[in-house]
Amino acid sequence: MVRSRQSRIKNYFAENRLFAVRSVIAGLIAGILLIVVGTRLFYLQVLKHDYYSNLSQGNRIRTEPIPPSRGLILDRHGVVLADNLPAFQIELVREQVGDNKSLDATLASLVGIGLLRPEEVSNIRRTVLLHKVYESVPIKLQLTEEEMALFAVHRYQFSGVDIRTRLARHYPLGTMAVHAIGYVSAINEQDLKQIDSDEYAGTSLIGKLGVEAAYEQQLHGKRGSREILVNAAGRPVDKQGDFTPHLDVRPPVAGDDLILGLDIRVQKVAEEALAGKRGSVVALDPKTGDVIAMASMPGFDPNGFVRGLSVAEYNVLQNDIDIPLLNRALRGAYPPGSTVKPLYALAALKYNILSPLQPQFCGGFFTLPGSSHQYRDDKKHGFLTMRQAIAQSCDVYFYRVAERMGIDRMAEFMKTFGYGALTGIDIPGEKAGLYASPEWKRHAFKRAADQVWFGGETISMGIGQGAITVTPLQQAHFVAEIGERGRVIATPRLVSAIRAAGSSTIVPRNPRLMKPIDIATTEQWDVVYDGMVGVVSGPGGTAYASGVNAKYKFAGKTGTAQVFTIKQNENTRAKILEERRRDHAWFIAYAPADDPKIAISVLVENGGFGASAAAPIARKVLDAYLLGIEPPADPKKPVVIPAHAAVEVPAAGAPL
Repeated sequence: MVRSRQSRIKNYFAENRLFAVRSVIAGLIAGILLIVVGTRLFYLQVLKHDYYSNLSQGNRIRTEPIPPSRGLILDRHGVVLADNLPAFQIELVREQVGDNKSLDATLASLVGIGLLRPEEVSNIRRTVLLHKVYESVPIKLQLTEEEMALFAVHRYQFSGVDIRTRLARHYPLGTMAVHAIGYVSAINEQDLKQIDSDEYAGTSLIGKLGVEAAYEQQLHGKRGSREILVNAAGRPVDKQGDFTPHLDVRPPVAGDDLILGLDIRVQKVAEEALAGKRGSVVALDPKTGDVIAMASMPGFDPNGFVRGLSVAEYNVLQNDIDIPLLNRALRGAYPPGSTVKPLYALAALKYNILSPLQPQFCGGFFTLPGSSHQYRDDKKHGFLTMRQAIAQSCDVYFYRVAERMGIDRMAEFMKTFGYGALTGIDIPGEKAGLYASPEWKRHAFKRAADQVWFGGETISMGIGQGAITVTPLQQAHFVAEIGERGRVIATPRLVSAIRAAGSSTIVPRNPRLMKPIDIATTEQWDVVYDGMVGVVSGPGGTAYASGVNAKYKFAGKTGTAQVFTIKQNENTRAKILEERRRDHAWFIAYAPADDPKIAISVLVENGGFGASAAAPIARKVLDAYLLGIEPPADPKKPVVIPAHAAVEVPAAGAPL
C-alpha cells in the first residue's frame, strides 16, 4: 500500500515583494522624520540663532535695575529739607537662594548672626515672595560699619544675598517740619499692590506721609537698567574665560525737585515757640495759599523710618500720650471757641440781626426765654457795640446774636466760608472738621429723641462750642479769607514750584483760586476789620499785650475752647490745676491788616487762654516773616543752606 504525502512549497517571490513594500514604507517614514528633524535643526540653529544665542547668554548675563535718584525737597530759599546720601543695604535674590525652605533657612541665619530682628522675618518673607524670583529685594537698610563687617565675615555662608550700594533718603534738619515734609520708609506688602513693581525694581523706599507721599510720582523718577556678567553663584564678574560680552546700560532719570512755599526760618521760630507744648502753628500766604509754616508739636525724627524702626521703637512713638505721630495741623479737630465771633458778627450784619452801633448789655450771663439756665461769660462787660464785642470777646453779645439768628442761618453762612469741609491742601490726611445743624443731627443719630435740636445747642455754637470742630489749617484758611474780605480764596498748598531733573529752571505752579465770597458790603467788612484790629491794638482788646510795639498793623482774634464742661456754681476756669483738663488756647491773625501777606492760626492744647498762651507765639512768627526777626540761633540745631543745594528763589514773602 502506497502512502500519499502532501508537501508545501515556499513562495519566495511573495515574501520578497512584501519585504520590498515594507522597506519602502519604512524608508519614507524615516526620510520624513529626518526632514522634520533637519528642518527643526535649521530653524533652531540658523533662523533662531540670534534669539537662542542671547537666551544662552542670559544664563550668565543678568539685567539689574538702576534705581533713580529721588528728587530733592527744598524750602522757598533753597534750604534742603530732604536729600539723598549713599548707603549700604543687604539685598536678596530668591532664584539664587533656592526654594522657600532655603529662603527660611537664609533669613534664620541672618537672624542668628544678628543682622535681622526676629520680629522682622515674617514681613520680610512676605515682601520677598511678592517680588519676582529674579528681583533683588532689600531686606536690611542703611547698614552700619559694624553690620557691614559682620556680614563680610559670614558672606561665604549665603548664596543670593549680598550688599548693594544705594541712595537713601536723608532729612538734614531732623524733626523740623516733619509733618509737612513727611518721610519715606521701606516698601511693604500694601505698597506693592498699588505700584508698578517693575518701575520700582531696585527701589527700597517709598513716600508714606506729607509731601513725600503726595508727590511720590514726581519725586521717584524713572528707573534705568544695566547688564552684568555673573558666575554660577550669581555674583558679578568681569569676564568668564575668553567671553567678554558687550553689556548695555540704560541710565535712570532722577525725580523732580520740589520747591515748597515753606520758609524754614519761620518754621524754626514756630517750632521753638511751641517747644514743650502740644499744639500747632499754620501760616499761609492769603493770596497764593502757600504754606509758610506748618508746625505740629511734638514731632519725631523721620530718619528713623528711613532706617527702619524696630517694633519697640515704633511702639514708643505709637503709645506716647502726646501723640507725636499725629499731624495736629491737618488732623487735630478742636472747638474753635471765640475765633468764630468775627464771622458771626458779619452774619448778624448781613441778616440785619443787629446794627454795628446798637449797644447790647452784658451782665455776665445770658438766659433763653423760659429757661433758668445761665450761659455765662467770664466778665461783666456792660454795654458794648459790635466792634467792642469782637475786640473784648463778649460771650453774652454773641449768645444773643446766635439766639436771634437761629442755627439754620448760622450753618448756611458759616459753610459758605468752608466750615465742616476740607480745604483741599495738596497732601493727604486732612480732616474736614464739623459744623453741626438740625439736618446733620437727623442723619447722625438713629433714635428720634437724639435727633431733636435744642436752643441751648444754638447758643453754644454762637461762641464756638458744642458740635463744631476745626483744624489749625482750616483756621488759617478762614482768617486768610477774612483778611482778603472774601475776594481771594486760595487753596492751601505746600509745593509752589517744580524743577525738572537735570534742569536749573524752576517752574512755578499757579495757585488754585476758588470763587470769591460776595456776601457782605465794604461797610460790613469794615466792622469786622475794626473789631479784629481792636483785639491787638485797643486797650480793652483780649490780645492787647501781644500787639504792643508792633511795627506793622495786624488784626487778630483770641479763642478759648473748652475741654470739659464746668458746673453752674463754678464761675471761673482759671483755677483748673490738672493740665490736660485746661481749655485749648487759640489765636488767629492776619498781617499787615490793610494788605495781608500772612495769615496765621496758633493752637496750644490745654494752654488755658488764647491771649496768654497762643497770641505771643503768633507775634513771634509774624515778626520773623514780616521783619526777619528771629530768636537767637540754637547752636545744636543750626539752619544752614548747603552750597550744593542753593537755588534761585524769590525773597521772603514773595510768591514763587
